[in-house]
Amino acid sequence: MSSSVASELARRLAQEAEAVCRRYLSNGRRSGGYWLVGDINNTPGRSLFVRLNGNAYGRTAAGKWVDAATGEHGDLLDVIRIRGNLSNFGDVLDEARRLLNSPRCHPAPKSNTYAPLSPTGSPESARRLFHMSHPIAGTLAETYLRHRGITVFLETSALRFHPRCYYRPDRHAPTQTFPALIAAITDAWGAIVGVQRTWLDRSGQDKAAIETPRRTMGQLRGHGVRFGSVDDAMAAGEGVETMMSLRCALPRLPMMAALSASNLAGLSLPPTLRRLYIARDNDAVGDGATDQLAQRASSAGIETVVLSPVLADFNDDLRLLGIAELLAALRTQLAPEDVVRLIPRMSTHSAVG
Repeated sequence: MSSSVASELARRLAQEAEAVCRRYLSNGRRSGGYWLVGDINNTPGRSLFVRLNGNAYGRTAAGKWVDAATGEHGDLLDVIRIRGNLSNFGDVLDEARRLLNSPRCHPAPKSNTYAPLSPTGSPESARRLFHMSHPIAGTLAETYLRHRGITVFLETSALRFHPRCYYRPDRHAPTQTFPALIAAITDAWGAIVGVQRTWLDRSGQDKAAIETPRRTMGQLRGHGVRFGSVDDAMAAGEGVETMMSLRCALPRLPMMAALSASNLAGLSLPPTLRRLYIARDNDAVGDGATDQLAQRASSAGIETVVLSPVLADFNDDLRLLGIAELLAALRTQLAPEDVVRLIPRMSTHSAVG
């Protein structure tokens, strides 16, 4: 049996990852982009993570799984082999074919992927929207962030809430309104040059169910959403939720959300910066942006340290693994001299600002 046959079956199983998990790991449940279960033997719990979405190949492919407690990992063929108690690999492949041909597995609909929209609107419009919005404390925006596991709100003046922010799918469609998290994009001098709007479901439990729930207006290139004032060290990454999750663990470290991989790669770096922590997203695009920013920083004489999540990003780590495991993973990645000054006591995590 050629390895190409096994690879093709693994790829097809990955397209039906949730159906496979429901069949063989039925004591688990879906959480975001993962299926969570206790272990490969289908014990109830949340130690084993199966990726339901991802790249076609590689470690971030859909169907890949890892048990955070034991370090075991594999793909969906391994799930079928172990759960079916099959010792002959030919039997594993036959069982995979039977599953793929059963009513449990229907052809997955092609997902629509949308390229990030280029910023539209002027910096003046962005500033006006930001100043018309409200501080996030006690709003639906805070509810949304807390639902994402974020509980530390230190130096979050860059974030505001608008209860009825305009949204239009395209220029020919009628205007709608949704509540929105508004994030100020600022330049090196602190001037607002743009905003990111994240439209929210009115329950506050998720983003609004619209085609593009995030859009940027104004100027983004080289700028970002800032948390704290930079001196000699800072962290930079892609999304607001990603960086706020990291800030839950490292509230003393100034941070910037670049809002996209391409902008992360071209981020303008403060002249006082001596050490840059790059919070990478665990995918090929994130790797490319991380490499480009690290090369630029190193050529400017700035030490770079890459922080890698266990799962897809640091928000997944915070929500699914918890703050203690996130801190433990970060402790091994920080520069030794930063461990004491950046990792606080657990009691500080209740701080609200």
